[in-house]
Amino acid sequence: MKLKDKVALITGSAQGIGKSIAQAMAAEGAKVVISDVNLELAEQTAQEFGPDTLALKLNVADNNEVDATIKQIVEKLGRLDIVVNNAGITKDGLLIRMKKEDWDAVININLSGVFNVAKAAAIVMMKQRSGKIVNIASIVGQMGNFGQANYSASKAGVIGFTKTAAKELASRGVTVNAIAPGFIKTAMTDKIPNEIKQKMLEQIPLGKLGLPEDIAKAAVFLASSDADYITGQVLAVNGGMYM
Repeated sequence: MKLKDKVALITGSAQGIGKSIAQAMAAEGAKVVISDVNLELAEQTAQEFGPDTLALKLNVADNNEVDATIKQIVEKLGRLDIVVNNAGITKDGLLIRMKKEDWDAVININLSGVFNVAKAAAIVMMKQRSGKIVNIASIVGQMGNFGQANYSASKAGVIGFTKTAAKELASRGVTVNAIAPGFIKTAMTDKIPNEIKQKMLEQIPLGKLGLPEDIAKAAVFLASSDADYITGQVLAVNGGMYM
């Protein structure tokens, strides 16, 4: 039980990778907070975890809503030990055709959302003199990707933010790290045509897509005492696709 009695907030955790992270942390004894912009879906997910799981509506791009949510968690659960900034969206398109609103939407959620949540959580964690912040970046933030100028920029920004926050918060016992997933098997990747998926697999030395559980295991590690002397790092979970 690596996370016994720890309070963990995972953003965008009603489904997908976020849900897998929440499940893995709950299995290690954490009290998880399921947060999502879709409250109904968050509540449905929380019911799977049991009556002690907190479900909250959270739009990470709304700074006031973030501050209120962090305050609510501390009031109800007494503390905040772990934050996983997982919430994110894609609005893909070629650079010369990309709409400004699609650029803004991705940056606001994927990058500004990380800033909003990490800042509010850091204030709590600094007072506790302990805490773990794990930001979900992406392989495309390291190597770029055709048709994802906005998404790649947001995830590269998350990496830079992680390193700076790690420097600033280290003296108060708070670590900040990032996970950069490669291509992970999700509902979205299941819809990719087989021909394109085969070309993707050819670029991955391990020859297979990752699973949400692979990201969840990495998140548990970085959130646990096993990673107490690790901060400002980017853990690549990508099957060797980018080294």
